[in-house]
Parts: sequence; structure tokens; C-alpha cells
Amino acid sequence: MSKTVVVGMSGGVDSSVAALLLKEQGFDVIGLFMHNWEEEEGGQCTSAQDWADVQAVCGKLGIPHYSINFSKEYGERVFKYFLDEYNRGRTPNPDVLCNREIKFGVFRDYALKLGNSIATGHYCDIGSNSGDPILLKAADQSKDQTYFLCDTHTEQFRDVMFPLGKLVKSEVRALAEKHGLITSGKKDSTGICFIGERKFRTFLAEYLPNKPGKIIDTNGREIGAHMGLMYYTLGQRRGLGIGGVRGEAQERWYVVEKRLKDNVLVVSCGEGEELLSHGLKTESLNLIGKVDKPNIFRCTAKMRYRQGEQPVTVKLEKDSMTIRFDEPQRAVTPGQYAVLYDGARCLGGGVINEVIKDDFKLE
Repeated sequence: MSKTVVVGMSGGVDSSVAALLLKEQGFDVIGLFMHNWEEEEGGQCTSAQDWADVQAVCGKLGIPHYSINFSKEYGERVFKYFLDEYNRGRTPNPDVLCNREIKFGVFRDYALKLGNSIATGHYCDIGSNSGDPILLKAADQSKDQTYFLCDTHTEQFRDVMFPLGKLVKSEVRALAEKHGLITSGKKDSTGICFIGERKFRTFLAEYLPNKPGKIIDTNGREIGAHMGLMYYTLGQRRGLGIGGVRGEAQERWYVVEKRLKDNVLVVSCGEGEELLSHGLKTESLNLIGKVDKPNIFRCTAKMRYRQGEQPVTVKLEKDSMTIRFDEPQRAVTPGQYAVLYDGARCLGGGVINEVIKDDFKLE
């Protein structure tokens, strides 16, 4: 009796090829499309076109396909968190929460009623350690998505397959073209679906009130006005609206602090050290699979997605962790995730809660 695998279909080339590969391997494949956002009038989310592409691909492959609406769950479990974090003056990463709560949460639960396993087009891989699933990096390091899966729980990876784990993107597109899939040349989606092609500030203003305030430099001098702290992130250089300031070198300004208590944006000119830190603390910790490590151990970590792995020392607490960097890191941002790696394995991660500016020892 053949095994049935339910593939999370997004309308992109990656999930299309995931379905193709599984069918070629002899599985009974079902395509399941998630509708996660109720489009407002004038919105640019491409859900309708994506569903049409899913229908075309599944028709080409000869597999059954369905659409399921999780917009209510997305609003309650992901979008509310997104807004709450911005209200706290932080910079959230809703894609991480979407994986835990939606793709490997309600979607997984629904899909396992239709089949024996689920699969997605994520660039990552699955292994095993003492009977528990572990998360492994993809062969295509430039596309590796383990960072976005760091907060997904161990049990959520059971009965999960990642068919693209050992492929690179060029191979995926070549397979799609070879088999005549309509998505072969489709541009990769970027950003968050519920924002689409709209300007981020315009979108956010629809849900959170603007609170304009002062921009000051690190000496306390007022040099401009901001449109609302939620629109800025640490290290940001563009869009500050600051011209030349008398007595300062004509270099670009960048954000070094967001003071929520008095609604002040603090900036610095040039390439100063204000954004450097020696470590961080998280407010949560999720370890994937059994982690055979002492309380304090060495590994590598990423503090944002588009960053190379950095050598660090980690101290595990009960439900959080403290990380000390070997070399000071720039613009470590509360609300983002610190993700741990041990060679090819992603150990998990946690939400950055506190940035440690001064050097310190872990003991």
C-alpha cells in the first residue's frame, strides 16, 4: 500500500518541484494550498494568482489538490503578535511564527487527516537523533531556511519531509522547466504576504497610529523628527530624512536606539561603535531534538537571516539562553531570533530580548 504525502503548495516553483519529486518516488501526492490572509480592497497579496498556479501544476502532475483557509488562525496567532511587537518598539520576524503556528501547526494537523506525512518546499533537511527528528541545513546554503524554522517544536517535525534538502535552486528550476511546470520561471516571493507590494510604512499605518517624535544624536542634540518608532530598526540608514548638520562630518546617519518611554529616535553619524554588542539574552528557547550539550557550550549562531554564522559561547537557562559573541556584533535587534548551529545541524533558537553592550564572561 503506497504512502500518501500532503504537500503544502504555495504556487511557487519550490513547492511545485517538491510535489513532482515525491510523485516520481512513488508516493500518492495531494496538493494543499493555504489561504492565510483576507485581502483588503487595493491590496497586492497574490493569493488568487498563486492558487491558479497551484491548480495548473497539480493538473499537470495529475494529483488532487485543495484549498484551505487559515486566515482566522493567522490573524490570531501571527498578525496579532506582529502588531504587538511593533507596539513594544521591537522588530519582529513573523515568518518564524508562521512556520510554528500555521505551516507546522494547523496546516500539519489538517494535512495529517488526509495523508500519512506532509512535505513543503523549504530548503532544509531532516535527520534523526535518539528517535527524535533533528533539523539540518540545506545543500544550497544561499537558500537555507533553517533560520525560519528555529522556533518550530520537535514533535512538529515528525512525519515531515523536505524533498529539496539536497538540491540547489538552479536544479529545482531546471526540473520544473524539464517537466513543463508553469512555475518554472516564476519569481521568488519576498517579504511578508500580507504586505505584498505596498510600502511597509503605508501598510503599518493602517493598523497602528503614527506617533511622531524627536530625532536626537548621541550627544542629545535634536536634529530632526521621526514619523513613529515602529517605522525604524537598529542600524537603519535610509529614510531617516536627516540632512547635513553643522559641525558633523557629511557622512550618513544610522539608528542606534529607539527610546520607547519618551518616543525618541537616537542616531549617530559615520561608522561609530554604538551599534556593537558583546552578547544577548533571549526571552524564550526552543531546542529541536535531543541536544547532547553541557550547560555552557560552543557553537555558531545567526542573529538575523542574512548573516553568516558567528562563533559564540552559549549558556542554557531553563526557558532562555545567554549568548556571548567571540567578536562584537553590529545591530543585534530585539524581536529578531538568535539561532544556534552545530555543524550541519540547526539546534533551535529564541527571541532576542536584551542586547549586552559590555564585555562579560559566561559562568
